[in-house]
Amino acid sequence: MTRRNRSRGRGPQDHRTHEDSHWLWGAHAVRAALANPKRRCRKLLIVGADPALQALAAKAKVPVEMLDAHGVTRALPRDAVHQGVALLADPLEELDIRDAIDSAPAPRRLVLLDQVTDPHNLGAILRSAAAFGACGVVVQDRNSPPITGVLAKAASGALEIVPLVRVVNLARTLEELAELGFWRLAFADEAAEPIETVDLKRDVVLVLGAEGEGLRRLTREKCDVAVRLPTRPEMPSLNVSNAAAVALYACSVV
Repeated sequence: MTRRNRSRGRGPQDHRTHEDSHWLWGAHAVRAALANPKRRCRKLLIVGADPALQALAAKAKVPVEMLDAHGVTRALPRDAVHQGVALLADPLEELDIRDAIDSAPAPRRLVLLDQVTDPHNLGAILRSAAAFGACGVVVQDRNSPPITGVLAKAASGALEIVPLVRVVNLARTLEELAELGFWRLAFADEAAEPIETVDLKRDVVLVLGAEGEGLRRLTREKCDVAVRLPTRPEMPSLNVSNAAAVALYACSVV
């Protein structure tokens, strides 16, 4: 979890309560965090009156500071597009694989990402996972972006809905998922098997790699089958977040 250093004379961010707290910003991310009973929120900054947002804050017993846009901007990292709202919140409790899948309805869908380091891509994948009912997104702890306001805004509230599970070793995690009954699908542009020919009526984990580099050898070897999306030859590959969305949709319509 990232920690921002305090500095003198910078306004609202000087009133930190816990050093592990971090800022979330953007309307969807902040509303979802305030509505999440599992998220401890510390302070809400808003530009102008917002009765609905203030009511959410009151229900969650979160103090509100009303500032001008410049005041909110000063509290946040450079270039944060905050839409006039920011929330200081504690990190969500970290979950393991079993926490994510135990209460999920069958057939269960997981997304596992191999070295996807762009927070915008990860946020977009979380959003698709929430939209299509995946029970979690799995990433490797040392090769994935930290959970920051950038990621939360890109996820547009999905960070409060879909567990983001960080693991030490992807290969071992894939072995564990096989033992738990998951069919492991490695996505690769050159794969011979199109996704529509695979049985998706069972528990599946969709394994995707970074754009360009694709899956690492060991990650791919731990999968049951390599599959491809039905793209045209003139445009065979997709951005990883778009590929995840298409794959999740394919799983949702079987």
